Amino acid sequence: METIKLGISLGDINGIGIETIVKTFLDKEMLEFCTPIAYGSTRVTSYHRKVLGINDWSFNGIKRAEEANPKLANMVQLWDEEVPIALGQSTPEAGKYALSSLTAAVEDLKQGKIDVLVTAPINKNNIQGPDFNFPGHTEYLANAFATKDYMMLLVSDNLRVGLVTGHVPLANVAREITQEKINARLRVMNQSLIKDFGIRKPRIAVLGLNPHSGDNGTIGKEESEIIIPAINRAYSEQILAFGPYSSDGFFGSGQYTQFDGVLAMYHDQGLTPFKAISFDQGVNYTAGLPIVRTSPDHGTAYDIAGKNVASEHSFRQAVFLAIDIYRQRNHHDEINANPLKISKQKREYER
Repeated sequence: METIKLGISLGDINGIGIETIVKTFLDKEMLEFCTPIAYGSTRVTSYHRKVLGINDWSFNGIKRAEEANPKLANMVQLWDEEVPIALGQSTPEAGKYALSSLTAAVEDLKQGKIDVLVTAPINKNNIQGPDFNFPGHTEYLANAFATKDYMMLLVSDNLRVGLVTGHVPLANVAREITQEKINARLRVMNQSLIKDFGIRKPRIAVLGLNPHSGDNGTIGKEESEIIIPAINRAYSEQILAFGPYSSDGFFGSGQYTQFDGVLAMYHDQGLTPFKAISFDQGVNYTAGLPIVRTSPDHGTAYDIAGKNVASEHSFRQAVFLAIDIYRQRNHHDEINANPLKISKQKREYER
């Protein structure tokens, strides 16, 4: 079976992204699952290797993704010049090269030269410019693939948390939440759980916006006026949505284990409990895109960059999730394309 061509953008060269990439593919067994194709420069990654004291491993430098060696971790050489690296610092140069890596990987993804994309963390400030005017990876990729309905989905084992509002200031959250937006997110999540995760009839929990889910209107009316009508509408569309649930009790009691997905109203409402439960193992997945993109759920972590203490577990899980979703999507498409064939195979298996 041909291994999946896994594209990797380096992210911020002054953060921990390259460290986690190198540590992931130091394990040669990872090459049994995919052919890694990173985009950047072996000079940059060599600098990081030396800082980490890793001298017996390096990327295989290539000019194009088509030249990738399936038995090695490959690096498409995008630039040859010396790059100023300042570990633990935000610099304009780091933003420039992070964008260069990302745009090259996305272009190859569009052309089918790679199958999936795993993005290392960027700094959302130093990457801004004429070619990147977005809050983060998620919005950039949605624009690149002309996708209107998409969502950030945090994944770990059987916990999947999506957001109605993503990188939005807390002061703006309430007015950003509408019934239409909630229903759009529920549709994306429901379809992703079916197509990307193979869950036939997913159950989705919807969190309230206010403390105690508004306490019957005492603490706020968004639940009764917006969220509950959205849940009812989703149910009429055959989406098994339930709630609204108060976030503290929902996660504190372990109630989340009874659902296939959780829809939070805003960023920290969903990500804070997610990271408390799944820190170091979580993966950021962009649901709704025509392509597969995952990322570790941590940031650049400047405070530990170059200290050889960054964990590669989240990046490794991002690799595995990208592979799993890619295969699951292909399986889902095969079933839809040949339902009679699959049904026949199932009957023969059950005999």
